[in-house]
Parts: sequence; C-alpha cells; structure tokens
Amino acid sequence: MDCALDDAGLQALLRDDAPYGDLTTVSLGIGAKPGRAVFYARQPMRVCATEEAARLFELAGARAEIKRGSGAFATAGTELLHARGSAAALHLAWKVAQTLTEYASGIATAAAAIVGALHEAGHATPVACTRKHFPGTKAVAVKAVQSGGAVMHRLGLSETLLVFPEHVAFLPGQEVADALADLARRCPEKKRVVEVNTVVDALAAARCGVEVLQLEKFGVAEVARCKAALAEAGLTAQLAAAGGITADNAVAYAQAGADVLVTSAPFFSKPADVQVRIFPT
Repeated sequence: MDCALDDAGLQALLRDDAPYGDLTTVSLGIGAKPGRAVFYARQPMRVCATEEAARLFELAGARAEIKRGSGAFATAGTELLHARGSAAALHLAWKVAQTLTEYASGIATAAAAIVGALHEAGHATPVACTRKHFPGTKAVAVKAVQSGGAVMHRLGLSETLLVFPEHVAFLPGQEVADALADLARRCPEKKRVVEVNTVVDALAAARCGVEVLQLEKFGVAEVARCKAALAEAGLTAQLAAAGGITADNAVAYAQAGADVLVTSAPFFSKPADVQVRIFPT
C-alpha cells in the first residue's frame, strides 16, 4: 500500500517530536556513527503503517526496507522492517515510526478479528467502521481499517446520507415521509440510511422506502425481531446493526439477520506491540 500520509504530514510528525533537534544524541556526540534499526512483531498482528514508518526513516536520512507491508499478517518475532543510517537519523525517526505502526496495527488487528470471526463462521457480512477515530488521524485510521479487511461506514458528512433522530427532531411528524422522499429526488445516486432506536421506528422508516435502517444499539434478539417484522410487513431494507459490535458477538448479529455490522470498536483497541532494536554497525 501507499503511504496514507504525504511527506509533509510525516515531516510534521518528526518536527513535533524533535522541533529543535535530538538533544540526547547530539549531546552524546554519537550522531554520525552508523547503525541499524529493526522492527519486530512481539505478538500476532495484522500489520499497518510500515510504509509510513519506512518513509519516516528515509525523511530522517536513513535507508529503510519493508519486510511486512500493511494488510499482511505477522506472527510474534516476525521482522516488519529494518533501517540503516546514522545514529542521528535512526534515533530521530525511531519512536514516531514505532508508535505510528503500533497504533495503526492495533486498529487493523482488531478489525481483522471481527472480519475473521465472521469468515470462520461462514458469513460474508461486511464490517464497516465508523468515523469515530481520534480527530486528525483519519488518513491512518482509514488505512488501518482497510488493512484489517473492513470498510469505512462513512468517511464524513459530505458523501453519505444518514438521517439521525436529531435530524428528524427538526421536522414536523407529517413532513418526515416527504423529507425522505425528497432526499431520493435530490440525491438519486445515494442510499438513504436512517438511524432507528426501536422496531416500530424501523417499520415506519421502511414504509417510507429508505434503503438502509441503522439499528442503533439493538441487541441480537431485537435485530432478529426487526428482520421478522419487516418480512411480515412485506417491507425490504438492509439492516445495519450498530453499537457494541465486537469479535465476540459479530457472528450472532450476522445470524440474526444483520446485512452489515457497523462498529467503532477497532479505534479503541489496544495498540499492537512492536519491538525495536537499534545497534551500531
């Protein structure tokens, strides 16, 4: 994969960590000595952001080689990348590159766990991650989600239609159906997604012809009831189960009839553990 961040973004990370240089390395007088840095996986993980890590070393003045690219699986002890250069270059890029790889790989690994649980159970239900990543990290978060085999639920407000109850609150009751119909006319190439909190609300939205019902914090049994109620009423809409979806319950939601699983869980997962060894050559 290509880098999610361009050189300007990566250089900004380096400047943020060492705005006035590396005091320790300079003060020790070791900056010009040649060395090598090696990244290893301490645990099984779905790798992400080794491209960015390698580029950080290059921008710092070292040479880097990627051993496991984003999206690859790595067992404990697997070498992820190595870099050669001066001690100054290696120490400048080291911690930023390590931390970025750990956080991105943590998201990718968590997303892969949900996708993997579904596949092992024979389900191809898509896993869609929300935009609830930490603000300012979208580019890396999206790459991590994709590296884990999931997709983005929505990248932002500009390209998708998702009607929340907070939108409906501004519409008089009798205007809701008209407003949803108007959305279809205004945005004919977009699916209308409506978030609902009860089966009754889901049926009402489906009767308006919306394409996707986002079932907010529905339990597994509620998803099954909603699926059955729609079928009994002769209504068709895709069901997106949202809220509390993890690798532990994803299969149950798929079995209950969810057509897509919407989750924020990977963004709050523990970073992967990446070991870095730096030594002189």
